[in-house]
Amino acid sequence: MTSDIQNKPARSRKPRPGQARPGQGGGREDGPSSFEDKPGLAARIAATRILAAVLEKKTSLDGMLDSENGNPVYRALSIADRALVRAIVNSALRHLPRIETALSMLLDGPLPQGARSLHHVLVVGAAQMLYLDVPDHSAVDLAVEQAHRDPRNKRFVKLVNAVLRRLGREKAEIEQAIADVPVLPDWFYARLVSAYGNEVAQRISEAQLTPSSIDLTVKADPALWAEKLGGTVLPNGSVRLGDFEGQIPSLEGFAEGAWWVQDLAASMPVRLLGDISGKRVADLCAAPGGKTAQLALAGAKVTALDQSGNRLRRLRENLDRLGLHAETVEVNMLKYQPELLFDAVLLDAPCSSTGTLRKHPDVCWTKDETDIAKLAALQGQMLRHSLTLVGSGGIVVFSNCSLDPSEGEEMIAQVLAENPDVERIAVRKEDWPGMEAAVSPKGDLRTTPDMFGGVDGFFSSVLRKK
Repeated sequence: MTSDIQNKPARSRKPRPGQARPGQGGGREDGPSSFEDKPGLAARIAATRILAAVLEKKTSLDGMLDSENGNPVYRALSIADRALVRAIVNSALRHLPRIETALSMLLDGPLPQGARSLHHVLVVGAAQMLYLDVPDHSAVDLAVEQAHRDPRNKRFVKLVNAVLRRLGREKAEIEQAIADVPVLPDWFYARLVSAYGNEVAQRISEAQLTPSSIDLTVKADPALWAEKLGGTVLPNGSVRLGDFEGQIPSLEGFAEGAWWVQDLAASMPVRLLGDISGKRVADLCAAPGGKTAQLALAGAKVTALDQSGNRLRRLRENLDRLGLHAETVEVNMLKYQPELLFDAVLLDAPCSSTGTLRKHPDVCWTKDETDIAKLAALQGQMLRHSLTLVGSGGIVVFSNCSLDPSEGEEMIAQVLAENPDVERIAVRKEDWPGMEAAVSPKGDLRTTPDMFGGVDGFFSSVLRKK
């Protein structure tokens, strides 16, 4: 790409690494002493701090954006500014490799060592200019003001101003240049390519840029509720809402417990248990209770386990709203020993959650290959214990929302190899009309975010004790 440095006088000095090219303007050298009097500045400061916490400290984004216990700077904002912060941070994380590539095109070298705070200011500014409906001049002005008021970044005010102004001038060229950059971290994208091939990996990468739909599991008559709520009925009977802005509890049917929010993919594992009416079924990692509700609705005698008392309270509240019942037990499932064995067990195991990037774009930035290996080992341990909770002929359905085969296909293969008294019950494509693409060659269910108009990435396998 042609740089406008070519039009500058020969006496212009070559910038140091991390310095903007000369002749591109300066920044504010003064300003009020507090950011509250600059409209929009507090939101940008909050967005920058939250982004830094995700990228540097691997902090969960959901926790920081919690309205009651989240980041104090975030909680101090108005409702409108909180929404802006969420939009900025989510956009920054969804497009981070492209944003960083764009910024690298505008600098002659890497930022100075220790300038991570400056990096986050630039990313927040660029995210607004490239991916949000924020006027360029506003994004630039607030980024410059933010740098000016931070002692760590004050000396880089002119750099921030020059880089972001040039981004505004050359936006069309830059957008074209970064369009094919995968939007996932290199380590994670490489694992997707290894597992699914280049074409599917690219589709998964692009799918996480599309905001996730809201899917509902309805207690009865999906067509009726699709009509009432302006949604569509999916092949499995879930109802997908159309464009929706507002609060879920305000929708018709919520208060009377006619439905609950549950992604299409997350609703699939319970169906793998078959007819469970009257059977004793354990849901081993039950909270917040979507699958527990499915089990109870299907007529099972459900025992729902979770090691968190707070999460179990939330589960019971959800079941009460739905008019459904399950016995609840606060316990670490690895230590659970029932008096009587169960007919069936559902283990929706804790995982890396890489299948939920559409909803949680921070996941692939807060986890790494070491985390995946640890979680896969834990899942294997949990599955082996789950198999002790059913007798001969008992069914165990294992599931999670990871895209990584080490947490799914590979772990299942290892458990089967170690346990000759356990067999896989292959899922049949004919039992999933309209969703045949989710049935793997070995008879497991595997969804990826590019399927069915956008779903969570999910893995499920059915095992039976001989």
